[in-house]
Amino acid sequence: MTATTDTTGLRVLDKAQVRETIARRVARELKDGDFVNLGIGLPTEVPDYLLPGVQVVLGSENGIVRAGGCEPGGDSPYVVNAGGRPASCLVGGAFIDSATSFGLIRGGHMEATVLGALQVDAAGNLANWIIPGKMVPGMGGAMDLVVGAKRVIVAMEHTQKGAPKILRRCTLPLTAVACVDLIVTEMGVIEVTDGGLVLTEINPVFTVDQVRAATEADLAVVAPLPSML
Repeated sequence: MTATTDTTGLRVLDKAQVRETIARRVARELKDGDFVNLGIGLPTEVPDYLLPGVQVVLGSENGIVRAGGCEPGGDSPYVVNAGGRPASCLVGGAFIDSATSFGLIRGGHMEATVLGALQVDAAGNLANWIIPGKMVPGMGGAMDLVVGAKRVIVAMEHTQKGAPKILRRCTLPLTAVACVDLIVTEMGVIEVTDGGLVLTEINPVFTVDQVRAATEADLAVVAPLPSML
């Protein structure tokens, strides 16, 4: 893995390396049999990197338990995931109504949700549904997921065109307050604790100073600091 330097002086990876690094590391957080919701985009790549022997049950909040990808030749216009993309229901799964689906989420039956973010802050606040003035489809089930799931994992790029996305305080409208447990970016793994953010693993192509320079919020650092790869 190699990094280049952008116009702001920040070291960056190409998009493919970023996505694989994040998805591969998040996959290690999931355990065999976990009931998990994956947000649209990068989080949907997490199952590609599950450890051997680990199978997770994917729930799509629009009403599929054991959701799968689009099977070859099975591009049904009637089976879609919460992101509106073609999906399937794997053997042993079920189609359920929205009330039951959100009952599973709100009832605390989901071990984890993995989703992207526009901003996360030092208190674990999450903003991931709207940039004021821009047309977006809405927050969907995110508000319920980040409050109802036992663990909230944010999988996102560390910056937006060089601007920090991990802030002292979010400036965009919040999805939920103090809900994030773990942040995984291409630069490292950050835990949200009562005392603030703690860098617990680092991508070895970056230094701690570079991670801090790309992060507005204060970062404590564990020592020794292991690799996230």
